[in-house]
Amino acid sequence: MTIIDIPFLKRHHCWFCGEPNQYLFTFPHKKYFVFHCPHPKLQVPTCKECHQIALKAKADSIWAVNTQVKQGLMGLYKKDLAIGLNWTQEELANSQFEGGSFEGFQRSAWFIYGVAKQRMSYQGWPIFIDGLEVDVTYTKPCFAVDGAIYPSIDDAVQHYCYSFDLNIEFFRQVLNKVGELRFMHAVRYARLFVGSTPNEQAVALKEL
Repeated sequence: MTIIDIPFLKRHHCWFCGEPNQYLFTFPHKKYFVFHCPHPKLQVPTCKECHQIALKAKADSIWAVNTQVKQGLMGLYKKDLAIGLNWTQEELANSQFEGGSFEGFQRSAWFIYGVAKQRMSYQGWPIFIDGLEVDVTYTKPCFAVDGAIYPSIDDAVQHYCYSFDLNIEFFRQVLNKVGELRFMHAVRYARLFVGSTPNEQAVALKEL
């Protein structure tokens, strides 16, 4: 078992999310047996939260663990991530909330959103052991949209549907028609039909 090479400027970072590290996560580990791990047994530095999620991951490589950790962070911080979809920084600054928790929300919301987005979008450094890059054929299923990187396009779909109360099946059909490169166009179109009936959605799809 070997700890991966850590770039000097990353020596205090979690490999999964970039936050200050506190632990070393070992993979594979005794809590989940892996039959065909494509890389040597290794350790990556992690923060406490990512370490806890990683230990529960059912995966066959450290990159697959990374995907599940990001999905776990999305679940924990979905309300914080939704702030940036429903507000702009300028709108929050000019929202004129006064008193109580609303005023506190105005002061801290954009910062909280920024931290959550940065953690979810963080890309760990390439894995080297003793100066040699770990050679694998695993392809990371990341999906980037509107300045954020999601573990997969399905995670992006679920997040936008949660944030905008979209009918997920209708949105998937819209996205299938316009293509994933026009993801935000699909979001804007689907938002026009929030609360619509199945018949109205069917008509909307025909007109798309």
